[in-house]
Amino acid sequence: MKKSKAIVILLVFFLVLAGVTYVDFKGIDGAGTASASDITLGLDLAGGVSITYQVNGDETPSQADMQDTISKLQQRVYKYSTEALVYQEGTDRINIEIPGVSDANAILEELGKPGTLYFIYQKGSDGTDNYTQSYETDEEGNYYLRYTLNKTIEELEADGSIALYGTDVESADAGSIQDNMGSQFCVDLIMTKEGTQKFADATTRAAKSGETIAIYYDGVFLSVPTVSQALTDGRAQITGRFTYEEADKLASQIRIGGLKLELTELHSKVVGAQLGSEAISTSIKAAAIGLAVVVVFMIAIYFISGLAASLALLLYTALIVLLLNGFGMTLTLPGIAGIILSIGMAVDANVIIFARIREELATGKTVKSAVKIGFDKALSAIIDGNVTTLIAAAVLWIMGSGSIRGFAQTLVLGIVLSLFTALVVTRWLIRSLYALGCTGEKWFGVAKAHKTFDFVGKKAVFFLVSLAVIAGGFVMMGVNKASGGMTLNYSLEFVGGTSATVTFNEEMTLAEIESNVIPKLEAITGSAVQPQPVQGTTEVVFKSNALNLEQRSRMEDMFLSEFGVPSDKIVTETISSTISDEMKRDTIIAVCVAILCMLIYIRIRFKDLRFGISSVTALLHDVLVVLAFYAVARVSVGSTFIACMLTIVGYSINATIVIFDRVRENQNSMGSRADLKDVINTSVTQTLSRSIFTSLTTFVMVAALYVLGVTAIREFALPLMVGIACGTYSSIFIAGSLYYVLRKKFPPKAEK
Repeated sequence: MKKSKAIVILLVFFLVLAGVTYVDFKGIDGAGTASASDITLGLDLAGGVSITYQVNGDETPSQADMQDTISKLQQRVYKYSTEALVYQEGTDRINIEIPGVSDANAILEELGKPGTLYFIYQKGSDGTDNYTQSYETDEEGNYYLRYTLNKTIEELEADGSIALYGTDVESADAGSIQDNMGSQFCVDLIMTKEGTQKFADATTRAAKSGETIAIYYDGVFLSVPTVSQALTDGRAQITGRFTYEEADKLASQIRIGGLKLELTELHSKVVGAQLGSEAISTSIKAAAIGLAVVVVFMIAIYFISGLAASLALLLYTALIVLLLNGFGMTLTLPGIAGIILSIGMAVDANVIIFARIREELATGKTVKSAVKIGFDKALSAIIDGNVTTLIAAAVLWIMGSGSIRGFAQTLVLGIVLSLFTALVVTRWLIRSLYALGCTGEKWFGVAKAHKTFDFVGKKAVFFLVSLAVIAGGFVMMGVNKASGGMTLNYSLEFVGGTSATVTFNEEMTLAEIESNVIPKLEAITGSAVQPQPVQGTTEVVFKSNALNLEQRSRMEDMFLSEFGVPSDKIVTETISSTISDEMKRDTIIAVCVAILCMLIYIRIRFKDLRFGISSVTALLHDVLVVLAFYAVARVSVGSTFIACMLTIVGYSINATIVIFDRVRENQNSMGSRADLKDVINTSVTQTLSRSIFTSLTTFVMVAALYVLGVTAIREFALPLMVGIACGTYSSIFIAGSLYYVLRKKFPPKAEK
């Protein structure tokens, strides 16, 4: 490369870095559009809208109907944010919290009023019309058809005029069809198993008699479609010169009318963040400090290569912020975990490359040749490690729900971007710096020979240590259960708890609440407390684990003595878990599918299922060790627990795949007669610096969060640090030895 071209490349790089960084701080206009402050934040970081519904009727609804309604509402509100929460409050109330929005009235209007939906025959059993139509004019003088119900719902039900209910509809979505008029929008309906037969009977009758079947909801006729033929397969389309927005709104109204329970809105409010501005500011500081430490470390260890990687990492960080805005992603604490993991993987890719370059220099290659060969040889390990993690993230994105999907989205974005910066940006920066005179070996370093350690020979010791730690965790869970508590310290997200709405005498900022109120409350509850101030009022909602009568009494006394709040200004309710059974089930299924997909990929790439089984076993080892830590340390198990475990899964599998990639390479280079034990020990030793350095840089990022973060951040960072250390241990001391055992127990046919 010529010097002039190198200068142009570096100039373009710094201009792009400066431009993206400027947009991150200032945005693309005076309003800060596309800047970091414009990123949509989740409920835990920025707050949002809270809506409370109450079930109509005097009788207490069954728990099954409540769960069915909650499940359907969850699917409905995911339109606004994947981080939306729907949970039960008391026995007959449902609360919805939607992050990143502030206009409660607009949400309520678009969400619709949950109620009963009816499909009504045009004529009753006595031959009279159930509804009539008339032409009316609007304010602008335009004619439109108006339908009027002639009977009450009770009368229609009595004479069999209601063909179906909303609960007979499985799904309703906006779609499009092609006809003689071209493309037009429609509403696609799919009925339930019971609804299919009802719909077949209804459309058969309507087609023969020429009747219409009106869709009636919340006192309004949504649509009165004409039935041209019997529909017996449970599928139908509603057409009518819709715009897409009109079709989508009608589909939404049909879906919300399919709830088993009829709900009435009690109140809506804009709530503040659960973690607060301090959590955001400290996280930013921690990220900046961690990034600075990583940059210094990379330059100190890898010289010119480290400088190039650090510059690429700065661009990566700036692009992450820009693309979070570009793709409209909602950033939450689990999402931050995904970014941390992808930063670790970005550094990891560079470390693998630089180690290869040094190995080539040690064999006498020129710097130019070593750089080229180093990138080429590192490619398979980088691709395999990142693709396995990308597979897991993609499955979680598609199949997961809530915060799991938010975690997966940021992880997918981070992995793709980290591959680009490591394989493209870093390569061009190194080539440019080389062209400008950094050509000596001293600028890159030469690998030193290391004595091969007998990792496989000591496998019994390592296996016993791991089994002892895991067994100790299960024993501790039993002790916790036997002592009258829970096996793990589950937070209200998992088991529900108490919600206390307190009306103070004057409005308090979140910072004042966190410093003056939360410590006193946590001393009473013995668990973490989440505050949610209601904007524009003096109300604050405090959520904690379930409180007994004695704790509630102490809480009321504290608010009266410390803040002058009488008991009649404190309303407490029992709330259900915000992590529903469906979310737990979906997460478990998604993780299982992700592991299966990773196994298939490893089997295809490595042509040996033993590699995949060893990788997954090492992964499960890390999860169980961290679970043991949760049991012993009694760290709160909340929504971040799932994100923490998923981060460890992604981190562990990536580290193990890098080692196995070297084992595969050495099996080919050392020959078929080489002893498998020597191959594995050599491979682990050759990748040892990579394993340690990558873990160290990622550990530093998380440690900075732990030192500077608020309580909720530390409860997330601490087990993640344990997971990073454990993932390093299992990759070095467990995975290779497991492969050795499997290979000896179940040898390939050629070795039998």
